[in-house]
This record gives sequence, structure tokens and C-alpha cells, in this order.
Amino acid sequence: MISRTILAFVTMLLPATLASPIEARQCIGPNINAATVALIKEFEGFVASPEPDPIGLPTVGYGHLCQQTNCAEVPYSFPLSEAEATNLLMSDVKAHQQVITLRTASSVVLNANMYGALVSWSFNVGEGNVASSTLIRRLNAGEDEGTVIAEELPKWKYAGGQELPGLVRRRAAEVELSQTPTSVGALPVGC
Repeated sequence: MISRTILAFVTMLLPATLASPIEARQCIGPNINAATVALIKEFEGFVASPEPDPIGLPTVGYGHLCQQTNCAEVPYSFPLSEAEATNLLMSDVKAHQQVITLRTASSVVLNANMYGALVSWSFNVGEGNVASSTLIRRLNAGEDEGTVIAEELPKWKYAGGQELPGLVRRRAAEVELSQTPTSVGALPVGC
């Protein structure tokens, strides 16, 4: 009887034990500000119907990477309106807000523009790259946030093994956004 109870208890705990840190924490990151939305829109560009991006991946709207044939997961018909594309972007960016929120230590202090620059970067390079990045490692080690962002973001200028001028410009714009003063805080959020 006791062994069944222990087995039932261990079985109940197993999913939580195996969950990733992002899934295990119940914390909601802040929404990005208007300056960040504008930056992402500028660099992603508006695409009304699915087409290949610069490295051949099918995208639509403002940088939505299609997950299914013909972007069947998109809840709108094509061609998208700009309003629909904005709604899709705001939905897509949630995961990137979360990865920045959950991968940074509670000691990392980011204002809304620093946070927005990092969310834009995550949206562009992907959650896996963010999680394993030197940028996040340096922030979590307690290095100055402004210095780390200015030094690390420009390194992310390659796609498909090639340096892309558009990525060089995007990283410069993200650094500029991060250096724009604001009194609006973003992180930590008290998780």
C-alpha cells in the first residue's frame, strides 16, 4: 500500500520535474512598447501573403514564420490587412517577451527600451538562440546591462551563414533603442 502511494506521488511530481524552466515558472512578462513594435515592423516589413524571407523561410505579416503549409495556422485569410498582420505580430511576440522575462535573472534591471530591444532580437533570432546566448549569460552574471546589450547585439548579424546588411542595420537600431532613455521599467517583474 505504501509503495503505491509513493509511486502515485512520484508520478504526480514527474511532469513538473521534467518541465523546462520557462514552463515551470508562472510569470508574465510585460508587453513591448510602441517603439519596439515600430522597430519590428520596420525590419520585418509587411507581407500580405506567404512568401520566402531572405534565407528562404516562408513568412507572412510582420515576420510570422509559417509553421504549416501555406501558413494554415494563421487565423486570417490572405491577403492579410495591416491590422490583421499587427494582431498576428502581437500574438507572436508574446513568446519572445516570455523568453526574455524568464531567461534573465531577477537581478537584471531593464527599462522598457532595453527590454524591447531584446524582445526584437529574440523575435528575429529565435528563443533557442536567446537561451544559449552569451548576451543572456553575461546579463545574468551581473554585468552592466547597457554595456552587454551594446557589445553583444551587433554580433547577431548572420543568417544562413552569411552576414546580412539588413541584420547589421537591425542590430544597430536595437542598440539605439536600448540606449534611448526612459523612466518606464520592464524587468524584473517580481516572479
